[in-house]
Order: sequence, then structure tokens, then C-alpha cells
Amino acid sequence: MKNLLLFLLLAFSIVLIKCKNSQPQIQEELSVGIDPDSGLQIDPNLMLVKGQCTACHSAKLITQNRFTREGWKDKIVWMQKTQNLWDLGEFEPAVLDYLEKYYSPEERASRRANLENVEWYDLNER
Repeated sequence: MKNLLLFLLLAFSIVLIKCKNSQPQIQEELSVGIDPDSGLQIDPNLMLVKGQCTACHSAKLITQNRFTREGWKDKIVWMQKTQNLWDLGEFEPAVLDYLEKYYSPEERASRRANLENVEWYDLNER
């Protein structure tokens, strides 16, 4: 009986050590990229944003939009006035920081790039 207890204690200790050693690797992998559950960018404020925003709507509503910080603030105020969103209080700056960092307007060319290396032909040749 003593041997069995000692064996179980040793096995349990080994499992705990392996779990503890694998934890930093998991954290490191999750510090970059896209959250598989929501599709949002992984960031220290991800859980805060998920908690505040996805309680009422899909994360896709965030990922499909691009606003400036002021634009996101206007959306939050609109949701508070018309959709019964609660006051974000002290969390609002962190939520806005996250949205501004990952979901701000992207720089784009005002029109498509010129076509290059095109072999033009006269319509009369056909």
C-alpha cells in the first residue's frame, strides 16, 4: 500500500512539473496572432474587449469595421444611447486602445495600381 501511494505521488508530481513547464510555451504561442474563438487579434486586452463587446454582438462586427479612435468612441456612445450598452468606465481607454491599434483605417491607394507589361492590340486586328 505504501509503495502504491508513493508511486501515485511520484506520478502526480511528474505530471505537475510537465504541466508547469509547458505553460510558458502555451502563453508564448498565444501572444501573437488571431484568437481562434473570436477572430480578434491576440493582445493583453483581448479578454477585456471580448468581455465588453462580444457580450452583445459577434466579434465579426468589430473585424469587418475600421474606424479611427474617435470613430470607435462615437460607436460606443451610439450603442450606449440606442442599444443599452453599459458605461465602460475605467475600461474604456483600454478598449479604445485595442480597437485603435488593430482596427483603425488602413492606408490604401486612392485607386488601383496601373497595369504593367500588358500587350495591347488594335481592335481592328481581330
